[in-house]
Amino acid sequence: MMAGMTDSSSPREGIRTTEASAPPVVGAGTTAALLVVLFGSFMDLLDATIVTVAAPAIAQDLGAGDAQIQWTIAAYTLALGAGLITGGRLGDQYGRKRLFLIGLAGFMLTSALCALAADPAMLIGMRAAQGLTAGIMVPQVFGIIRASFAPGERAKAFGAYGAVQGLASVAGPLLGGLLVDIDLFGLGWRTIFWINVPVSILALIVGAKALPESRSASTARLDLLGAFLAAAGILLLMLPIIQTETWGWTWASYALLAAGIIVLAIFLAHERRLTGRGDEPVFDPALLRIRAFAVGLSASVLFFGGIGAYFLTLSVYLQNGTGRTAWETGLVILPYALGSIITSGLGVALAAKAGRALLVAGSLTIAASQLVLWSVVKDGSDPGYWLLALALFVGGLGLGLAAPILVNVVLAGVPGRNAGAAGGVLSTVNQIGGAVGIAVLGTVFFTSVTDSATGAPALPDHSHALSIVLIASATLYLVTALVMLALPKAAVEHAE
Repeated sequence: MMAGMTDSSSPREGIRTTEASAPPVVGAGTTAALLVVLFGSFMDLLDATIVTVAAPAIAQDLGAGDAQIQWTIAAYTLALGAGLITGGRLGDQYGRKRLFLIGLAGFMLTSALCALAADPAMLIGMRAAQGLTAGIMVPQVFGIIRASFAPGERAKAFGAYGAVQGLASVAGPLLGGLLVDIDLFGLGWRTIFWINVPVSILALIVGAKALPESRSASTARLDLLGAFLAAAGILLLMLPIIQTETWGWTWASYALLAAGIIVLAIFLAHERRLTGRGDEPVFDPALLRIRAFAVGLSASVLFFGGIGAYFLTLSVYLQNGTGRTAWETGLVILPYALGSIITSGLGVALAAKAGRALLVAGSLTIAASQLVLWSVVKDGSDPGYWLLALALFVGGLGLGLAAPILVNVVLAGVPGRNAGAAGGVLSTVNQIGGAVGIAVLGTVFFTSVTDSATGAPALPDHSHALSIVLIASATLYLVTALVMLALPKAAVEHAE
């Protein structure tokens, strides 16, 4: 899924407080440390996108239903979002090197278990576990970079971080398609997970020697109950939506929705209680009273909510509908990533002066690209590579304008003392938005694919379903652009 790739400049490290580490030392060791943490970031984003292209092959091999394929992708994203803030706090308290290596080891183990999955249920469970380990590993990246490099060198390090994110966005669909098609050792789609194992072992060996240790001076207790309540509430809301095609809408579905709302209400009450007694919650409800942040949460959920579902449904359309291979599907998606890389530098350069305008322009461009794609797929025939590539390239241009700067524009309206907490929450919401988007738009797609006369969904069926998703998604981005008009005009310049 592409949702991960859109968060390349967001402060996914969660809540940061006063440092209790030695001054950074720049040298050969720090170069090795940078390579190790960049690998962790690369693999997180790669695994968020690579499964999208492999989804049809996974469904065929394991006999997975539509809802199970949605869960295979959404489980990783949701678990990652649930773990980001808590993972960042764990690193602050117990050491970022230690938590990064623990997360990396867990990521390696869960990747192997994903590759060994015997049925859809095991794969979904292991994908959730993989997301949780990424939620431990990824938040340490920025803290380790800060501990490794002197202030004057950090810009280069963060530039390398951004470049790796761009590389992962290109590599995900291409590598996924290649690995599925070449069927290495007869393993098929399982190689997309096995590939993590040997590289993780190398990174663990180098990281144990090269990574510096750093931690925060804060001794605040972890809000584990808050993290659990938030994850449980979102899960209860998503479950009946994703399972609509299988369950339909019964009294149990509505009961789960009601339970989700109740659990989230309990979560907010718990967070208010912690704030009232001076503890640090996962989410400070007082942030919602900051207009820019409240609007930013809405804009972020809408923006990232459309991306993951877009690529899941497009991948299924290209493979099950037009008959393309996984590799050919990756080549079709490639122009989107290239377009994003082209404009992302421009977006970052102009964010301090015209951040809000770039966000609106990016959302409108994505909406326009989806309407162009709708116009070429709606008649039920295969539009060919270049028409698909053109529409996707335009969408990538819009993504590059908006995604890398969204978090910083939102934080421009948040007081500096709250920026760390707000950034962590916003990054988490981005992941949750992607999972919810997969639940809603993915369900719309799969329930819209009807059986043809031969008993199997044909290209016109997939074209019809994708057309519905494209219209819904384009409308979503038009609404997102309107919401973004209420954001601050420019991105915040973060102080050290």
